[in-house]
Formats: sequence, structure tokens, C-alpha cells
Amino acid sequence: MGIWGQDWASYQSSRPSTRGLSFAFVKVSEGLSYINPKWVAQRDHAKAHGLVWGGYHYPHMGNRPADEADYFLSQVNWKPGDLVVLDWEGYDDANSRVSRAHQAAYKEAWLRYVKARLPQNGVGMYCNLDYWRNVDTTSYYGDFLWIATAGRPAGDPGIRAAWMFHQYSDDGVDRDYCHLHSTAQLRSWAESFRHKAPAPRLQEEEMIAFFTVPANTDFDLPVEPAGTTDAPQGGARNAAIWLALTPQGADGQVTTAFHREGGSWDRPAGPARVSVAGSKLLLPLPSDGTVDKVRIHSTVPLVGYLVGRQAV
Repeated sequence: MGIWGQDWASYQSSRPSTRGLSFAFVKVSEGLSYINPKWVAQRDHAKAHGLVWGGYHYPHMGNRPADEADYFLSQVNWKPGDLVVLDWEGYDDANSRVSRAHQAAYKEAWLRYVKARLPQNGVGMYCNLDYWRNVDTTSYYGDFLWIATAGRPAGDPGIRAAWMFHQYSDDGVDRDYCHLHSTAQLRSWAESFRHKAPAPRLQEEEMIAFFTVPANTDFDLPVEPAGTTDAPQGGARNAAIWLALTPQGADGQVTTAFHREGGSWDRPAGPARVSVAGSKLLLPLPSDGTVDKVRIHSTVPLVGYLVGRQAV
């Protein structure tokens, strides 16, 4: 036997019924300009009635993930135990022209950036079966997955991945289920993130450069010199960094070359084949602390980002 919750937006009352509920998720923001005018009242109402509370952001994925994350995070005075959610779906006009590969890269970037900003809060993702099965390529959902399969029995979303919340109905109001046994157990889990000590030397850090690479063009990407996990180097004290590249529309060939500070370009590495079906090519950058630019050349357009670690 689990516990029950709902998710609220401006369509709901400022003070919806909380009878029988243990938790509530509230829409806070969308894109870079919309704020739910009722979110503060809805949050305060949920907390006043003893519910575990989470706030979520609906993205416009043509924007930079960090810009949207900053906009969302700045609206809330986040407290320990608050849950933070990306509402990852994009069937509306704001996202219809954004490729699914780009949407997948946005998700990765947003979640990692927000977790770096709020390491002591649970940061997770909401998505439906279409996005989970057909847009996602990494199964990365941050700290928890909130899966939507309206019409299936509560607690039976029909996926193999571990999940924490299940949206099982959207009839009138979005209704949710959590497999934990009590409000107290859910609250203890939500508050447990603040007790997790950071790594003694390194922490995940949003050092993502989100970019697009035109086809058949030398694209030069500046990077901070990378070090190793034991000996971080560079202006931002970076440790190991990885470059992720996703093809747009067709399979292609990619070569990369590295520029050394005060030196010259290495001979191109590759070519490596990038496949739409495979979705992502992940390349480690050299970790000797001297690389300051990466040159990328592809036969098809790419979406890419950098991810790494930073010394604490």
C-alpha cells in the first residue's frame, strides 16, 4: 500500500482539497517568462496541511538549459525537503521545432545544472512513456523518476526502471501515487538529501557548454584546460571533462582535434561514426591540463554539450 498525491497548476484552485493526500507537486514556471500566479498559495496550502511539497518547471527547450533553470530556481526560497522537478515533455508550439535529440540533451544539462545548484535537495524528472521510451537515450533522471502513464492502475506504470512517483490519472486533476508507505517515510526520504556529505575532493558541477555544430564546417569550441581527478588544473580547476555529440537527422562521420595552449592543433582523431539510432557520441577530453580548444568537424549537423567535474 502506497500513498497518494496530486500535481497542481494555475488550472486548480489556490487551495485545492488535500484530503487523503501525502504530497503535492506545483507548477512554478515555464520557459523564461511565465510564472504560475497561484504557486505560492498552492505551496503554502500544501505545507500547512502537512504535505511533502515539490515545485516543477515546464521547459521551452530552444532556450539554454542553465538560463531556464536559473529563472525557475530564483522564484523559490528552497528549503530542505522540497523536491525539484523538470516537467520533461514538449508537444506544444514552444517545443515543436526543437529536435528530439536536442530535447534529450536539454534534459541532461538541466538536471545536472540544477543538482549542482541544489545539492541538498532531491532533483528529479517527470515524463510520460513516449518521452521515456522514444526521446530519452541515457535513462538519467537525476535523483528520482516521476513517470506518467494515465489510464494504468496506480503503482503499475508498465516500465522496468526504478520510479518514485506514478501519475496514473489526469481526469479533472492529475493524480499521483508513491510506493512508499507513509507521509513520514516520504518526508524522511525527501529530507535525506541534505545529510549526504559532498565528496571530499570533487563535486558534480554544471560546466556545460551547450552548442550546435553545422555540417561540413570546422567548429572550434573553447574549453577550460582539464586536469585529472587527482590533480585538477585550469582556470576553473577542472577535472576530467567529456564531450557529448548527437547527430541531427542522419548518420554521419565526426573528427575532433585538440589545440594546446600556446601550441598547435593535434592531428584530427577519428573519424568516428555518429548514428541517429545510437543518438550520442561521448568523447573524453585529454586530461593533461593543456587543451584550450576542441575542433569538431562533422558531415551532419550536431547538437553537443560539455560535462565534467570541478574541484571543491
